[in-house]
Amino acid sequence: MMSLLPIKTDEPSIVLDPSKMARSDLRQLYNVHTDGTRTAAARRGLWFAVIVYILFSISDFFLIADVAQLTSIARLLVGTASLFVLELAYRNKAGAGVIEGLCALALVVGYLSWLVPALQTEAVATMRLYVIFGTIFMMGVNLFFILPFTISMFSSTAILVFMVFSTLLITPNDLNYLATFTLFYISCFIFTAYVNWKLNQERFHVFLNALEASYQHRQAEERGQALERLSNTDYLTGVDNRRAIDARLQECWDAWLSQDTSFAVILFDIDLFKRYNDCYGHQTGDECLITVARAVNTELRKHGVSFGRFGGEEFIAIAQVETKADALAIAEAIRRTVEDMQLPHEQRKDGISVVTVSVGIAMSRQSTHPSLNKIIQEADRALYAAKREGRNCVHFFDPRDPQSIDETETIAATLRGALQNNLANMVYQPIVNLSTGKIEAYEALMRMKMFDGTPISPSRFIPIAEDTGMILPLGLWAIRRACIDLLLSDRTPMVSVNISRVQLKSPSFARSVSDLLAETGIDGRRLALEITEGLDLDGQADALRCLRELSELGIRIWLDDFGTGFAGLSWLRMFPFDTVKIDKSFLHDASSASGRKMLSDIVDLVHHRGARILIEGVEDASQLELARELGAHQVQGYHTGRPTPADLAPVMSGVAPGVAKDATKPALRQIHPRQ
Repeated sequence: MMSLLPIKTDEPSIVLDPSKMARSDLRQLYNVHTDGTRTAAARRGLWFAVIVYILFSISDFFLIADVAQLTSIARLLVGTASLFVLELAYRNKAGAGVIEGLCALALVVGYLSWLVPALQTEAVATMRLYVIFGTIFMMGVNLFFILPFTISMFSSTAILVFMVFSTLLITPNDLNYLATFTLFYISCFIFTAYVNWKLNQERFHVFLNALEASYQHRQAEERGQALERLSNTDYLTGVDNRRAIDARLQECWDAWLSQDTSFAVILFDIDLFKRYNDCYGHQTGDECLITVARAVNTELRKHGVSFGRFGGEEFIAIAQVETKADALAIAEAIRRTVEDMQLPHEQRKDGISVVTVSVGIAMSRQSTHPSLNKIIQEADRALYAAKREGRNCVHFFDPRDPQSIDETETIAATLRGALQNNLANMVYQPIVNLSTGKIEAYEALMRMKMFDGTPISPSRFIPIAEDTGMILPLGLWAIRRACIDLLLSDRTPMVSVNISRVQLKSPSFARSVSDLLAETGIDGRRLALEITEGLDLDGQADALRCLRELSELGIRIWLDDFGTGFAGLSWLRMFPFDTVKIDKSFLHDASSASGRKMLSDIVDLVHHRGARILIEGVEDASQLELARELGAHQVQGYHTGRPTPADLAPVMSGVAPGVAKDATKPALRQIHPRQ
């Protein structure tokens, strides 16, 4: 079977669709793309045919010995001449059509050159039978070469005519012999011509199939590339999104660890952007973000810097630079680019009437317990320092600045003594059923304070607890506390508690939870454990096994912060979550048409997976109404209830204040939970 060359066009990006091409164009394309294959096949075929043709001189000496010398000379001369002409054409890059024509002509001339001296033999009786071997030439034309049907027909017809004529010369008076062998020749002609026609058809169909497969493959590749671009692109601004930025950060971090290639993380956001939104509206705010992102992206491309949206109005740039001066120059280029656009921001009331940005920079450096998160945190601190300095400026993180001192070690020490010194406590935020307006569950949230009473943000102490392993005792304490505070007193039918990747990978975690339920007498069906979508899939077998063991205890498994990471779809495919909590950022972005469409698509996706839908971050009545319109089952946020201590949490029969007036209003779209 012939090999098919890659599809070529004048424009490399064009994909040929066979269904939209004329038959003549397909034939022309077939001829072009099989030219090399057909040339090689014809060349090999003629070399083989000439060798066999010359070797048949041996049979001439046995069967027609009186003219064998002449026929042998004829065979040798014709065969040698045919190969010479063939190789000459091949060396001069002749196309397949020329080579195939030479092969067909060589067969016809070869048969005729042997036939003329062979008919001079006196061994007529032998020649009457020997002439039948001429059918080999006819079959060779039709079967042993990949010749186009028209060429093979002309050449095999010529051979048929010569064969019938020679038979007539040998036995002009034996009509039976003449009729029999003529019929035999014609039968061979028809049979081999039909086979040649079918083979050519099959080769063409194989080409069409390969062309269609190539087209489908290219289309699939382009769709895959488009999806890859979409998954790495911020839907609003068109620059890299958090996923792409995280990957680039990891690349730079790995290069720094392995090759000592330093890099800078540059964070910046638009000054007083909330006031901008309040003044000009969210749609204009989105346009501002798009304009700033495009202008900065254009500028940073000149410096070979990776750039993306980090969240909200905050952007990030990652630059592999050697010196602090290089990083400062890039940061200043960002600040100047935005200021030079002169986008009006007349309600700032700080003496500036245009859109500006504040920029914070941190660079990779040797420090105690270096980590990628630490560099980002340092850039974030530098950004807020720029805000404190009056905005529209650049600030470089200084580890010697008292306000920039790394609190990691202090927090780690606090966590080690947290339970013994009552530094940890729990608060509970209500989860409201949109159909009834009533509180039907609470999410347990851990709070932590330093020894001097200073509160520590969960975003600070939880990563440190995971790194130090303190998350294991703290996590079990949180589950126990939630069960005692709310479930034993029947203040709510269900409570949810967040768990960490470290807990899921602990081989004894599921058993510890089982022992805790047995000790407190709590039914596992009243407990929900939330895992965040940002949880990576490393060691997923252990994590999934742990989740199944927890599920067997009756515990509900919820997926938290859906849409913020890149593993959410994989988790939905691998595990049947009871509830999926859609991250609040999608609700807050739903003020724009594109943001609302994104949120609606996510709700539809979760709905089709059969899980209950909880939308987080409901902060006003309009967001609550939107959640109801989209068909969410539950909501959570400051509008329906802030986190409170257990003794202040409303009982389960209470109606959330933010939805009391809408409690009887039905959802606009029916979504049924998994049975």
